[in-house]
Amino acid sequence: MDFTNFKFDANGLIPAIVQEKTAVAAEPPSGRVLMMAWMNRDAVEKTLSSGRMHYWSRSRQKSWLKGETSGHYQKVARWFIDCDGDCLLFEVEQSGGACHTGYASCFFQELGKHGASLPVAESTVFNATETYSK
Repeated sequence: MDFTNFKFDANGLIPAIVQEKTAVAAEPPSGRVLMMAWMNRDAVEKTLSSGRMHYWSRSRQKSWLKGETSGHYQKVARWFIDCDGDCLLFEVEQSGGACHTGYASCFFQELGKHGASLPVAESTVFNATETYSK
């Protein structure tokens, strides 16, 4: 894998924005943002070789496969690098929910004008307590 255009940070990480796959592959990315996570070189390589999203956990200091516990995998449809080479964008086919709290997206909490949380306008798509107590 040629990482020449990738600008990893001092910890060897690059942010990855993950969004739902658009209906037509020829269109620019326009799906809902599901999550943001960090990747290192190994996670990028594992993602590309397997076709499923892998990440680096900064808190656990280890690689992880999205869906390894929940079964809610992310299949890569296509990916992009930004103009500065310091952020990746992945379009994925998400099975189940992307958020470990049970929501379809990690971005379910809307904020008001001054930063106060507004009522959540969507329901969870799975029971996080049951899924992660296995």
